[in-house]
Amino acid sequence: MNDTGAAAIRVRGMRKSYGDVTVLRGVDLDVEKGSILALLGSNGAGKTTLVRILSTLLTADAGTASVCGFDVASEPLRVRESISLTGQFAAVDEVLTGRENLVLVARLRHLPAPGSVADALLARFRLTDAGGRRAATYSGGMRRRLDIAMSLVGDPAVIYLDEPTTGLDPEARIEVWDVVRRLADAGTTVLLTTQYLDEAETLADRVAILNDGRIIADDTLDGLKRLLPAATVEYVEKKPTLEEIFLAVTRKDAA
Repeated sequence: MNDTGAAAIRVRGMRKSYGDVTVLRGVDLDVEKGSILALLGSNGAGKTTLVRILSTLLTADAGTASVCGFDVASEPLRVRESISLTGQFAAVDEVLTGRENLVLVARLRHLPAPGSVADALLARFRLTDAGGRRAATYSGGMRRRLDIAMSLVGDPAVIYLDEPTTGLDPEARIEVWDVVRRLADAGTTVLLTTQYLDEAETLADRVAILNDGRIIADDTLDGLKRLLPAATVEYVEKKPTLEEIFLAVTRKDAA
């Protein structure tokens, strides 16, 4: 790994257009090594376009970007060796078992002892008991955990999670959140794109807001809160959210 600079991901002046539609208008962004940065933005804000450029799947019109010190334009192979990308929908092969999915990826990456790699990841993601089952039988949360496990074959330094909890129920979302926390605790740099504000608030070390093709805010959650007027203190009865009720009821029923 090229250790030039403290940031695992560095973007300067990134611009991208599709015909007459400008999607990125000069994006500047840094993601520190071993941190979770949540990239927030509405549909069409440019989140996925930025991730695709950082994954070497798209070419920017202008600007520069580096991942682990490697330039995405001039050193794409080194960038690809350093990253993994998990999209909005799980990319598992439902005909194969969970273990077979992991073994397949390990073989494609030409890793020694692919079976051992698969077993270690099944244990890490609490999927050992389900490893011999076809992925088609997995719940949404299990399938997403398997998908993330597949993306970690080869121990990439940086992982992009592009709206990883889209379509998941509240319990499955919490399972994925736990996985993301453990990734960062183990030293993996995580760039998380999401539309869910509670997801960013729960997971991120820093939050960047992409709007109309530009980063309009980039700070810790506490720093962003200071942008607003000081809150007034009022004493009100706190009512549980629907998500809290759902989780409490389902867990009680399962007990």
